[in-house]
Amino acid sequence: MSSYKEMPIAKALNAGIQKAMQDDPKVLMFGEDVAELGGVFRVTEGLHKEFGQDRVFNSPIAESGIIGTAIGLAMRGYRPVTEIQFDGFVFPAFNQITTQLAKLTYRSEGFLKMPVVIRIPYGGAIGAVEHHSESPEAYFAHTAGLRIVSPSNPNDAYWMIQQAIKSDDPVIVFEPKRRYWQKGPVNLDTPPMPLHNARLMREGSQVTLLAYGPMVTTALQAAEIGADEGISIEVIDLRSLSPIDYPTILASVMKTGRAIVAHEAPTNVSLSSEIAARIAEHAFYHLEAPVIRVGGFDTPYPPAKLEETYLPDADRILEAVDRVLAY
Repeated sequence: MSSYKEMPIAKALNAGIQKAMQDDPKVLMFGEDVAELGGVFRVTEGLHKEFGQDRVFNSPIAESGIIGTAIGLAMRGYRPVTEIQFDGFVFPAFNQITTQLAKLTYRSEGFLKMPVVIRIPYGGAIGAVEHHSESPEAYFAHTAGLRIVSPSNPNDAYWMIQQAIKSDDPVIVFEPKRRYWQKGPVNLDTPPMPLHNARLMREGSQVTLLAYGPMVTTALQAAEIGADEGISIEVIDLRSLSPIDYPTILASVMKTGRAIVAHEAPTNVSLSSEIAARIAEHAFYHLEAPVIRVGGFDTPYPPAKLEETYLPDADRILEAVDRVLAY
């Protein structure tokens, strides 16, 4: 019989990392202020005390050094878990991630495994200053050789971080920082599904609404409001951004005939662009309306007082629902 525990996403990630470190002495955790402090968001709180300085340690304020060190440790048989303190801080490590980490297994014909996990708190709605509220997932999803995932709830956070750590390929885990303290039940015994599967969150018949990370909660809110208005919206949590579970997406769209993709990132050259193109390519004759994308505006992320205008909310999603149903 499975045991459950109620916890927020941040604590579920903490528990998942703790379990992975208990199961495998080769798992290490490091980054800026992750040791005694437990990280800015306290996701690694208590790990330094339990596992000691050799396995949980602070890095210099140098993201390129964090990832470069992780690559070297992976070459020596370790499974490093790294934390990039904020989404906008990942770019000094962009070269290490895209030209080294993503390519070394391919370049070595599979001889070199790169079991590196990069944890990145991402997204907005926390009232932060510049470079603290980015959504850079499309940069990395475009890069072959990287696996990209984003949990939207505590149960997924607990299991997906463990699955990522067990992967022999590099995995970037985008953690929705504005949902860190959103609570939910965690099944401590049984993983919900494979790492790269999408999940049907709510069944519907008229529109398929695709979302991931922080936007899943917003999508479910929109579906609830839509139901009160007599509109049946099917919600799918993508969970994995590379690879993407297209069979689950296409099966839903072929059923409903309409699709909306929602995320916080700008829609220009985005995950939603690729998903819309794939739906048009593989489900064209099932579509009753064009695929509509809902995202942040094509501008730099705004100051905190404009966040509510910039970020998609349930009203903007429902406006898109009205548009696809009008065809």
